[in-house]
Amino acid sequence: MKKTAAFLTLGCKVNSYETEAIRGMFEAAGYEIVDFKELADVYVVNTCTVTNIADRKSRQMLHQARKRNPEAIIAAVGCYVQAKEEELLNDSSVDLVIGNNRKSEIVRLVEKYISDKNSYNMVVDIDEEKEYEDLHIISTMERTRAFIKIQDGCNRFCSYCIIPYVRGRVRSRDEEDILAEINKLAGMGYKEFVLTGIHISSYGTDGKIKKEDNDDMPLAKLIKAISVIPGVERIRLGSLEPRIITEAFVKEMAGVKQFCPHFHLSLQSGSDSVLMRMNRKYTAEEYEEKVRLIRKYFDIPAFTTDVIVGFPGETEEEFKETLDFVQRIGFSHIHVFKYSKREGTIAAKMPNQIPEAIKQQRSNELISVAKKMSMDYKALFLGRIEKILFEEEEEIDGVKYQIGHNERYVKFALKSDENLINRIVHVKTDILLTDDLLLCTMQQ
Repeated sequence: MKKTAAFLTLGCKVNSYETEAIRGMFEAAGYEIVDFKELADVYVVNTCTVTNIADRKSRQMLHQARKRNPEAIIAAVGCYVQAKEEELLNDSSVDLVIGNNRKSEIVRLVEKYISDKNSYNMVVDIDEEKEYEDLHIISTMERTRAFIKIQDGCNRFCSYCIIPYVRGRVRSRDEEDILAEINKLAGMGYKEFVLTGIHISSYGTDGKIKKEDNDDMPLAKLIKAISVIPGVERIRLGSLEPRIITEAFVKEMAGVKQFCPHFHLSLQSGSDSVLMRMNRKYTAEEYEEKVRLIRKYFDIPAFTTDVIVGFPGETEEEFKETLDFVQRIGFSHIHVFKYSKREGTIAAKMPNQIPEAIKQQRSNELISVAKKMSMDYKALFLGRIEKILFEEEEEIDGVKYQIGHNERYVKFALKSDENLINRIVHVKTDILLTDDLLLCTMQQ
């Protein structure tokens, strides 16, 4: 009988990519993959440590796996491991402790554990790691869109963020390796590729990417190289820092027909004084200038972002500056986060921590403003002809719809019994079906 393995991912899209790669390694080694809620011989929890809540969730999932099968091998991998090595080494629920930049060794370690029953600790000094870890995916759980990891690590050290301490410095993946992976996935039918990483704006800045004469835009060069791969219909970017948005970069992207004009530009605050305390290294005016630059080259581009409310010392006036700023930009979507203390960061030690009640009130107010902006942005597409990549079927009030997104990541619904999954179809937008969905009709 085949040995079984189950996987759980906590946290970001980078973790999701890495779990897919690990799953592929276990499949190649002859394991049968089962759901995490089922009995398995091996449980792998790819952990997260971005907040204290994420830490708690990581512990809970490891303990849950041990409870489900006391005889199983439990492997804790990833960011929480990197941050809490000693704690996990003393946790009886955990057999293998594997940090970042060592995930590619997991199958070997599991097999070694099976043979000698010794626990293993594979947590390295991540600050000393210089090379990108060799991980690849052979397929993904999604049917139309593939997330592609292009770099790891971050050098920015925002005052609220633990990630540079657990992911290490910027390490870029070889362009040839990225292109080979996308080429293979495109050949399998994937049409959209989302470039992701811990800080993709830093791709190539570590000096590991071969540069040609006058090539100071390695990310733009990579995107152009991806665009000529047969079968690639869309290229989308993960979160970007404002500094990468130069006229030269935006102009290059506007010339790539597969590039999706959906910009997730990390903001965090619209107040310069808060941005300074966050160590964000740009001002609200500089951010707004980047938005103006993008709008110069793209028709109704989508801007999405993250905003933290209740950062230490945030006054009512500073919060009002953020409210005014986001409305001036006109985001299509905002991820709103209430500031959460993260042990080990500078912000956790700052004075004037904001009470939870005030953070909740500011969060509610910003969410309300963000919802209106999102509705206003969707209204811009009424009556337009759009290209939709359909991704799933969904039944709403007893009616079957095909669901997908346009290039700007606006969600559409088409009433149809025909399975359109993984097809790109021209549609005309009719009305807003729900807060999240635009109803459309197919165009011939």
